Amino acid sequence: MLHNIRQYKDSDLEGILSSWENASKLAHPFLTEEFLDTERYNIPNVYLPNADTWVAEIDKKVIGFIALIGNEVGAIFVEPEFHGIGVGRSLMDKARQIHEILEVEVFEDNSIGRKFYSSYGFSFLNKKNHEPTGNKMLRLKFISN
Repeated sequence: MLHNIRQYKDSDLEGILSSWENASKLAHPFLTEEFLDTERYNIPNVYLPNADTWVAEIDKKVIGFIALIGNEVGAIFVEPEFHGIGVGRSLMDKARQIHEILEVEVFEDNSIGRKFYSSYGFSFLNKKNHEPTGNKMLRLKFISN
């Protein structure tokens, strides 16, 4: 299925929130509804205004996004029905075109995200506690060859 990667515009917000919510429920079943409600508010009001965000679309419908804060992958989410067809890889490839070195934090219990980052070539840096939720976070790094 052909998808296009392009820079985020304000009219993409609904698609971004949908991608985030659906993928987050799948990858983060351990997160509380209260935490997700806070994040739902923070995405348009805190994160997006401070991020370099790119969307993936099929037939002009947003199906995923990546948000970069410098070389940090602040978020990468793809609608679950489009997992496994290269959308996440295309979004990460876009980030690599912009930054040679990428870093990301992923919940230790997020097996979907960990598998994706590992297959992409990210390596482990360290582990820490995620203060808002009490879950363990892994910090990973990718260096382009």
